[in-house]
Amino acid sequence: MFRGVWPRVSILWILSTVLFFAKVEDVDSYSCHEVKTAFQMRQIGRLKWVPEVPGTDVDLLVCKHQGPSCCTRKMEDSYQAAVRRETLQNIHSYSFELKYLISGHALAFQDTFQYLLSFSQGHLSSLLENSFSSLSRHALPHVNQLFSTLSLFLRGSDVDVEAAVHSFYDNLFPLVYKRLVNPGISSEDTVDRLDCLRMTRQDINPFGPHPAALALELGKALGAGRALGLALEEGVEVVNATEHVGLSRECTRGLVKMQYCSHCRGLTLIKPCVGYCLNVLRGCLASVAELDQPWRRYMAVLEDLTHAIAGQHSLELALLGVRDQVNKAILHAQLNGSLITTTVLEV
Repeated sequence: MFRGVWPRVSILWILSTVLFFAKVEDVDSYSCHEVKTAFQMRQIGRLKWVPEVPGTDVDLLVCKHQGPSCCTRKMEDSYQAAVRRETLQNIHSYSFELKYLISGHALAFQDTFQYLLSFSQGHLSSLLENSFSSLSRHALPHVNQLFSTLSLFLRGSDVDVEAAVHSFYDNLFPLVYKRLVNPGISSEDTVDRLDCLRMTRQDINPFGPHPAALALELGKALGAGRALGLALEEGVEVVNATEHVGLSRECTRGLVKMQYCSHCRGLTLIKPCVGYCLNVLRGCLASVAELDQPWRRYMAVLEDLTHAIAGQHSLELALLGVRDQVNKAILHAQLNGSLITTTVLEV
């Protein structure tokens, strides 16, 4: 009888003994070494706060779970400080990259605008010096004034492009009348009439439709360039405002759960899924969520303005066309010199 029972008891006893020792061996091998290594490498806090082996009944507030834990309250506090620091650093880093990108484009556009203005100004000055040398010396200050105003406009100053163009032609008319239309007129008579000619230029209309055409074309083309420059500057200001966003207590706890609570179980290499990350960060950035739709509209406006300027080259064509418009205006005055003189004498 005993012979039949003994082998059975023996096998059960052996299996129980093996399982017991295996369990003891597993507990002994379950240390917090990897957690301590990660804690040190990420410079989260003092190493003495990390236990050598998992503890039970740990008083944790965020990383609660069933079973032993490699975390302590001081570690948990350090994790919260670390996620705040890391998250804000990431926000500042991305904000800096975005501001650098926007500022770089703004600077590139302004450099392009200034180059086109300088080229167009030189082009017009060359026309006056080569084709209308008798009035070029006196007309050049007015050319400089015109392009200075256009430059200020593109930089955002409160000036009127169309008024600047008409002012240029107002100042040009006395010079054209005296030196090209009536080159033999006495200086004494002309001096008395300069202010009158300047003030009545738009009524006399010596330059035909060309001043109005140039004013309209420059106003439209430069308006888009100005709007783009101001929009880019506004984008930098918006980024400056959003980079100072604070992290709430709920956000910090959510970030700790996402990034570090797995360490408490010894899982230092596991990473959260993308969907989980997005949900946590949406909660953290809820205070600035209302900026999402305006920002999308802002980006659409930038795209439209960029296409309006670069796609049709309207700004380049408008500025490069200044020389031709002024040339046509002066030739129009010369061809209609007798009519202009008669009208002036009647005024």
